[in-house]
Order: sequence, then C-alpha cells, then structure tokens
Amino acid sequence: MGTDMHVQQERPQPGPEIWIRGPVALPQEPPPSPTAFTPRRFSWVGVHGGAGVSTLAAVYGGHDCGRDWPGPADPPSVLLVARTHAAGLTAVLNALEVFRRGEAPYGLDLDAVVLVADAPGRLPRPLAEHVKVIESVIDVYRVPWVPAWRLGDLSGQPPREAEALARLTARAR
Repeated sequence: MGTDMHVQQERPQPGPEIWIRGPVALPQEPPPSPTAFTPRRFSWVGVHGGAGVSTLAAVYGGHDCGRDWPGPADPPSVLLVARTHAAGLTAVLNALEVFRRGEAPYGLDLDAVVLVADAPGRLPRPLAEHVKVIESVIDVYRVPWVPAWRLGDLSGQPPREAEALARLTARAR
C-alpha cells in the first residue's frame, strides 16, 4: 500500500479579514446640532375634571387629552394631572392603581404625576401625607398656584417652582 493519498484542502475565497487586531475605529457621525434635539412629547391626562390639563398643555406643550386616554396618533408618554385637593389626590391613587393592574390601554408609558395647586399656600397636613404616598410610587412634579393662569393669561414663563417640570417637557425658563 504504498500509494500517496493527497487530500486537497479548499482554500478560502478571498474576502474581508474577519480578525482585526487592536481597536477598531467606528465611522464618525457628526455630533447632533442643538437644533436637532427633539424634546419628548407627552400626553396630559386629567384624572378628574378641572385638573388643569389644558393649561399645562398650553404652557408646557404636549397633547391635551382632557380626561381621555391618548389615542393611537397621540404621544404614548403619559403625565397624569390632578389638583391637590382631597378628591384630586384620591383620583391620582385610583389612576395609579389602573396602571399597576395593567388595565391602562396597551402601549402607554406612565411617566409621572403632575399635581397642580388647588389654592395658594401650603397644603394641609392630611393632603401633604397623601402626596407623600404618591411620591413613594412615582415621580411627582408640583405646580404652584399661578394667579395669572386663573385669569387666563398663559403668556408668561412657567413658574420657577415648576422648573423640574419645565426641564422634563423641555420648556426652559
């Protein structure tokens, strides 16, 4: 058996190298211009009548849903809105429970709760306790009493006390 067996190995087809040593430079993308930034859009949803949804949408931008859930063409990011009176805070807790149980419409993203002062001054202790409970489960943005808004004048800057909400909605002072 003195025959030589030749096994012919196939040579790989020429092509790009698959092994590269050292860091690989990624294609450079130009940095986004400041005007290219698009703020996240929100749907404002009132958990009770008179919550202030229309005013907030006018001042901060976003979609005014009134007391309805956002529709398919509306931004899915939801900001729940309520006044800081007892009925408003109870309505917020009920709405949070709807999200917790998964009963909100599919695809909605609950971002935060916005509490609008129902009167000037500090909250009474029982209402402040309710706010603490809400803050323990979700981000809460507070909007103070704004006398000009009560008169229908929405032309001024958002109140300084609601600066965090202005940043969230990309409405700078």
